[in-house]
Amino acid sequence: MPIHNSDVETIFNRVADLLEIEGANQFRVRAYRNAARIVGGFSRNVADMVEQAEDLTELSGIGEDLAGKIEEIVRTGGLEQLEEIERRTPPGLAELLKVSGLGPKRVQVLREELGITSLDELERAAKEGQIRQIRGFGEKIETGILKDLKRVREDEGRTLLMVAEQVAEPLVDYLREAEGTSQVAVAGSYRRRKETVGDLDILVTRDDGAGAIERFVQYEDVAEVVSKGETRSTVMLRSGLQVDLRVVTSESYGAALLYFTGSKPHNIHLRRLAMDRGLKINEYGVFEGQDRIAGGREEEIYALFDLSLIPPELREDRGEIEVAQNDALPELVTLDDIRGDLQMHTKSSDGHATLEEMARMAQSLGYEYIAITDHSAYVAVTQGLDVEALAQQIDDIDRLNEELEGIVLLKSIEVDILEDGSLDLPDDSLKRLDLTICSVHSKFDLSRADQTERIIRAMDNPYFTILAHPTGRRIDERAPYDVDIERVMEAALERGCFLEINAYPDRLDLNDVHAKMAKDVGIKLAISTDAHRVDELNYMRYGVGQARRGWLEARDVLNTQPLSDLRSLLER
Repeated sequence: MPIHNSDVETIFNRVADLLEIEGANQFRVRAYRNAARIVGGFSRNVADMVEQAEDLTELSGIGEDLAGKIEEIVRTGGLEQLEEIERRTPPGLAELLKVSGLGPKRVQVLREELGITSLDELERAAKEGQIRQIRGFGEKIETGILKDLKRVREDEGRTLLMVAEQVAEPLVDYLREAEGTSQVAVAGSYRRRKETVGDLDILVTRDDGAGAIERFVQYEDVAEVVSKGETRSTVMLRSGLQVDLRVVTSESYGAALLYFTGSKPHNIHLRRLAMDRGLKINEYGVFEGQDRIAGGREEEIYALFDLSLIPPELREDRGEIEVAQNDALPELVTLDDIRGDLQMHTKSSDGHATLEEMARMAQSLGYEYIAITDHSAYVAVTQGLDVEALAQQIDDIDRLNEELEGIVLLKSIEVDILEDGSLDLPDDSLKRLDLTICSVHSKFDLSRADQTERIIRAMDNPYFTILAHPTGRRIDERAPYDVDIERVMEAALERGCFLEINAYPDRLDLNDVHAKMAKDVGIKLAISTDAHRVDELNYMRYGVGQARRGWLEARDVLNTQPLSDLRSLLER
């Protein structure tokens, strides 16, 4: 039974959630959350490390106790400590933490006052006006709960793209290894690089369909075989992710890939084009009467309708077909276009690597520059930089830049935008930096007007450079705060500021729609990883995927520029 890093991450996060609800020591809770983040973002499978008897404590942030728990999860598939906590905790209680505004203390109050232990009970109580009667809650919180419950319901049953990758890639490798298999591809929202996926659609080209299906259902991660036919099968994996496999002929491979990639609105639009020409299009090909006239490759199908090949990330029926008809599709940004990373954190705040370690990893990725953006003391969870510590780090970066060749470390910091729009470090410190990353980390519940004005006032500061994770959302954890993002973009354009696509997998903020809006407004975006350890610098691919979904080209992205051009763009 294979254990993925995402399995360990899920278990540690659940332990942290339940311990937090019980009121456990915050340092203990934070240790599990940090461990979940470390393992979830680690490039190697920790199960392989366990099997090879490697020392897990060499992972920064993993001590002997946590290393032992990781080994237990790998060996047994579970964690006795979690089972013990779950025996004394109602099963649905941790789900309440997904609702914005409900921290562990409020969840405990709801349980004690109203007996609420599930999302259904929470929704019922909110609709009946019971929550507003509890001291410390009120009508505003009750209304916010009802509003955010809709988001939580929509997120149910969906999996973060990063987690889906950890499941999909070894399964694809397993299927591809079979003799006689010529093509294997994951289609659906996974191929369109949506931030979350509902299930996995896998296509296989192989003459022996029954053999492919048999190999599929024998995969060691399969928990249940839902259906099994000659050319298609559906299984549920241990993670709860559903996987549908379809075996197709080479003559239909392109048509099947197009059909199962979607999106549904995109496919419907193509179907209308086919009908207008007296043709029929489905997963088997394009047909004129009984004759299949295309189907082997996606390119030939699009060409039948006088369309250039539309990248999967754009297939949402948001105008891409009309643009393709005019041969005007954007040349989407690629990972190879990225020249640097403009947000990351080191041991000086809440990161797990030194300046040099982050720089060496960036060099291995071929970057020309990186920005070191440790948190200011105001926003740091554990520690951060005050005026003196920032001055020391500036000196450290200067010394390291003298030693390194082929890469430049830019001096920066992530500062908080306070409620009144001021920044939490003085201008005398900020003016020594190459750029300043500015973020909202508090007062998420301000009104739309107040939140918008707060950010725009901050942009009036001449040392404001990039607005990081501009809507503050955490996928499946926290809704975006209410802000007029288009007005923020227009204000940034007027002031020479920029916004970020934060590539961290549970942020991906800006989302794809807002990224496209930025392009239309004319403002460049930075794609940054927000990495807290060296492996997380590889998260750039998620940010690039989000940028591609937002129609961005290399010219729309700040950190595709050579360093000299970047410095010019950063000047205000």
